[in-house]
Amino acid sequence: MSDPRPLRVLLADDQRLVRSGFAMILSVHEDIEVVGEALDGAQALALTRELHPDVVLMDVQMPVMDGIAATRSIVAEGLAKVVILTTFDRDDYLFAGLDAGASGFLLKNADPEQLVEAVRAVGFGHALLAPEVTRRVIERMYAARSGSAPGDDSVSSELAPQGVRTSRDAGPARPGQAAPGDGTPDRPRGATRGDSSATPTVASARPIDAARHQGLGLLTDREREVLDRLARGQSNAEIAAALVLGEATVKTHVSNCLAKLHLRDRIQAVVFAYEAGLILPGE
Repeated sequence: MSDPRPLRVLLADDQRLVRSGFAMILSVHEDIEVVGEALDGAQALALTRELHPDVVLMDVQMPVMDGIAATRSIVAEGLAKVVILTTFDRDDYLFAGLDAGASGFLLKNADPEQLVEAVRAVGFGHALLAPEVTRRVIERMYAARSGSAPGDDSVSSELAPQGVRTSRDAGPARPGQAAPGDGTPDRPRGATRGDSSATPTVASARPIDAARHQGLGLLTDREREVLDRLARGQSNAEIAAALVLGEATVKTHVSNCLAKLHLRDRIQAVVFAYEAGLILPGE
């Protein structure tokens, strides 16, 4: 049996030294192949269409088209998985990247081993960002809308994110750039996601669409339990232990949840759980 083909990676960053450094780190691994480099978001989108990479490592601050806009187009067209790379540990970047469809978020000062494992994880369909980190970002978004602190009991399900934006300054921009702005079937349960060189901002969170609302009604009781625990940041092993299930069964339930709700990965499931009011901030 022949070895599987290597994961194809596209690098998008306006700094040549950064691209070269990432290429050197990744290229020494036989299971990873760097297929191209882009110096801005527009070129990243064009090369992704042309080269069909599995993973795009995407900078945020780039000229012509920023990394958030490029990510949104790449994911919307189903071209590749995207890992957002940035020098800034900022919640607004993080949520904007998740809202655009990124499968992960990594700081540029991460260790080389973390970069390699990030590519492998996302390339094989796993979410890179820990769900508890996603929860932190969403809780802050709710807090910004309600005027309360994250986890405050006054935040209710009626405060689902509708048009929340943030434009906190993150400090100095690069010279010449603008600053960035997984069973056994159970009985069904009843019914009860353009070019710009300007600051990337947090896109308005959208109400759940009709397909996802319908999918929520198709979830079994067990699948709802699994979704609830997944959205609270529990791993498959933790869910299995809590519900007295095998990990393989949990994986099946997670996969069923994602399929029925038309969700891409576990990160989107966390976002969905908040948008649908299944979990309130601070729970």
